[in-house]
Amino acid sequence: MTMLADQTTAASSPTEWPAAYPQGYAVVDVETTGLARDDRIISAAVYRLDARGEVEDHWYTLVNPERDPGPVWIHGLTSEALEGAPLFQDVAEEFAERLAGRVLVAHNAVFDWQMIAREYARAEREAPVRQRLCTIALSKELRLPLPNHKLESLAAHFGVVQRQAHHALDDARVLAEAFRPSLRAAAAGGVRLPLLECRPLTEWTDGPAARIGRQGGGGYGGGYGGRPSSWRPSRKRPVCPYPNPGRYEDGKRLKQGMRVAFSGDTSVERELLEDRATEAGLHVATSVSRLTSLLVTNDPDSGTSKVVKARQFGTPVVDEAAFGQLLRDVEAADG
Repeated sequence: MTMLADQTTAASSPTEWPAAYPQGYAVVDVETTGLARDDRIISAAVYRLDARGEVEDHWYTLVNPERDPGPVWIHGLTSEALEGAPLFQDVAEEFAERLAGRVLVAHNAVFDWQMIAREYARAEREAPVRQRLCTIALSKELRLPLPNHKLESLAAHFGVVQRQAHHALDDARVLAEAFRPSLRAAAAGGVRLPLLECRPLTEWTDGPAARIGRQGGGGYGGGYGGRPSSWRPSRKRPVCPYPNPGRYEDGKRLKQGMRVAFSGDTSVERELLEDRATEAGLHVATSVSRLTSLLVTNDPDSGTSKVVKARQFGTPVVDEAAFGQLLRDVEAADG
């Protein structure tokens, strides 16, 4: 770490540590065959940190995904390199030991968490993670003057040198070194950490396995040999039977028929939130339009298309916690 990072760390180290902060962290990075729900982990790294962000140890493993490795030009892991690697179920216990009792920390943590949760579900186990912390969300809480939310920008801000981007072990090291001064700055400023709940998956179904041999690399998010799989058994939502009464008004109740859209990371699994909304008589929309009654997001300052459109249309926005309260007392539709 450079002098800049050392100075930042020293300046932001509080004499008294917030009692509510976690007792330990697991800084995680996973490389995958792609970004889709049926993609697999091909390497994983964990840096375990103590309560104040000091490194305790680190761990790294390759994982045989039993399929095409995906974008080799990004992660550099070929089928030949992964052929003799352990399967995920073979490293699941050791991986779990690294995560147990700690907050999972990652850059865009929802992605790493979902990949990990799916792998454990396939192995018919549960990942021992109950909370996660996204360093993108933390940098926003700290109002760091970053040009964007890439890991390289966060690293540069704290003077951390990247040696091998998209290598799980080096990415985890870089993130651990950037997280430590971020954590201390948060503690010094009394900042509430943006912790989110992690709910392990208990359902997973895979279609007929069409294992693919050495074919080089596919693209992120692409299909592979017609292997249908699903996050949950697929089901079509029933059509909302109530007319749209218009937009939600602050301080008032939600009303059956209102069109609700969701954007970004949520502590409760998105499909569960959508199920609750549907059961309450709301219309769950997949996009934001002039007819949308309400947008639910924990990051109203993000640049997602839904947030941008909500801003353009003047669509009301609430966070997940407020939406949960509103769901408790939804007004019945007229007539």
